[in-house]
Amino acid sequence: MPSLLELVFRPYARFRAAKLRRQGEQAGEIQKRLLGKLLNQAHATAFARDHGLSPETTYEQFRNAVPVRDYEALRPYVDRVVKGEADVLWPGRPLYLAKTSGTTSGTKYIPLTRECMPYHVQGAQDAFSLYIARTGNSSFLNGKMLFLSGSPELEKNPAGLATGRLSGIAQHYVPSWLQRNRIPKWETNCIEDWETKVDKIAEEAVQVDLRLISGIPPWVQMFFERVTQRTGKKPAEVWPNLKLYIEGGVDYSPYESLLTEAMGRKLDLVEVFPASEGFIAVQAGPFGQGLMLMPKYGIFYEFIQLDTYFTATPKRIPLWEVEVGVPYALIMTTNAGLWAYDIGDTVEFTSTRPYLLKVAGRVKHFLSAFGEHVIEQEVTAALLAATQATGAVVTDFTVAPKVTEPRRHEWFIEFATPPADPIRFQQVLDDTLRQKNMYYEDLRKGDILAPAQVYSLPANAFREYMKSIGKLGGQNKIPRLKNDRQLADPLMQMLTP
Repeated sequence: MPSLLELVFRPYARFRAAKLRRQGEQAGEIQKRLLGKLLNQAHATAFARDHGLSPETTYEQFRNAVPVRDYEALRPYVDRVVKGEADVLWPGRPLYLAKTSGTTSGTKYIPLTRECMPYHVQGAQDAFSLYIARTGNSSFLNGKMLFLSGSPELEKNPAGLATGRLSGIAQHYVPSWLQRNRIPKWETNCIEDWETKVDKIAEEAVQVDLRLISGIPPWVQMFFERVTQRTGKKPAEVWPNLKLYIEGGVDYSPYESLLTEAMGRKLDLVEVFPASEGFIAVQAGPFGQGLMLMPKYGIFYEFIQLDTYFTATPKRIPLWEVEVGVPYALIMTTNAGLWAYDIGDTVEFTSTRPYLLKVAGRVKHFLSAFGEHVIEQEVTAALLAATQATGAVVTDFTVAPKVTEPRRHEWFIEFATPPADPIRFQQVLDDTLRQKNMYYEDLRKGDILAPAQVYSLPANAFREYMKSIGKLGGQNKIPRLKNDRQLADPLMQMLTP
C-alpha cells in the first residue's frame, strides 16, 4: 500500500520530469535568455564595470570581454568577497563560502548566494523525480535515506561570512519531508574524523530500514565494509529494501563490480553531476546514456574543445554549438558570481536533443610528460579492458610518469581481486591505451616509452595515503592521473618488498 508521501510525490515526480524534459528540448534558447538575466542582475558589480558588461551585452561581446579564468586567475575578486566587500562579483555579499581543496591554490572559497542555493537541493529532488517517473519505483520514500556528506557545522570568517563544505551547507536547506527520513543524526554528521564518523553512521544505520544511499564510491565501499564487520552480514541482508544508490563526482564504472560485491547485490544507480560551483546535470534515462544538463539552474555554460585547450587560441563555444562525441572543458557563468569560470572538469555530449553528457575527467588530470596527452577517459577505458580480460576487480588506482630509464607510465593499483594473469593484465592495459591514444602509440612504437608497468598496492593503501595528508572521507578523491611523482613516490614506499 503506497504511503501518503508516495501518493503526493508520484504525481509531482511525473509533472516535474515532463517539465525537465521540455526544458531539455529548449535548452539552447533557455541558455540565451539566462545569460541576459545574469548580466542584468550583476551589471552594477565591480566585475561588470571592470569588463564593460551591461544588460545589453550580447554573447559575442561577453565572450570577447570576459576571459576564461580558473580559481587562481579569479582570486583577486574572490579575495575581496572573502574579506567582506559587497557588490564585487554578484550584488551584495554571499550567504556562504563553500570551502574546497585546490591542487594549486590550497583552500578555495566558492561564493554561494541566495539565488544559487535552492538549486543545490533542487538537483537532488529532480534526481528523485526523474527516477520515479522513469521506473515507477517510489518505495525508497518510505524508509531511511543515508547521505555520506561533510559536517553541517559552519564557521564564521573574520568578515562574518559562514564557511563550510558544500555538502554540509546544503544540509541547512533540506526540505522537511526529506529531513525526517534522512540519517545520520546531526550530531553524527558533525564528527570530523572520518573513520570515527563512518563507524558511528554504521551503528545508526543497522538499526533502521535503509532504502537509499548517497556518496562517492570509495567511501560507500568503506561504509559497506564497516557494516559487514559490525554485523557479520552483507548490507543486502541487513537492508533488504535498500535498492537505490545516488552517485556523482567520479566515473562509476571501475567501482561497479566492487560495490556490487560489497553490497551483496546490484543497486539501481542514479548518477548526478554536482559541484561547489553549481549543480550541473542529472541522470534522466537508463545508466550510461548520459546525464541531462540542467539549463535553468542559474548557470550559463560554455565549452572549450579539449584539443585546443592548451593552445594560444582555444575554441570557446556556447551550449547551442556543441557537438556529440567531442571532449570539452566545462566553463560556467553562475548566479553566484563566477564569470567564465573553468571548473576543471571535462565532458562529452552523447546527445544534443536533449543535451545529455558524460563526465570524462579532469582537465588538469592528464599525462603528457612525453607529449602523449593521455586523458582520464582513456586510462579508465584501458583499465576496464584489462579487468574484463583477466577477471580482476580494482579498488582504486592512479597513473604517473617515470621520466628516468626505462621511461614509461607506472600504474599504482589496489586490487580487491588480483588479475588471474598479471602479465596479460599489464599487456591489455598497454595495448588498449595504444589503441585509444595515437601519441602514446607513436611513443611506444618508436621505443621512446617502455611498456606500462603495473604495481599492486597492499589493501587500504589509498586510504592510508589520504589519511596521511588529512583528506580521508567527504568528497576527497584520488586523482587518476598526475603529471608528476607527487602521489606516485609515497605509494612506491608502500609496496611490499
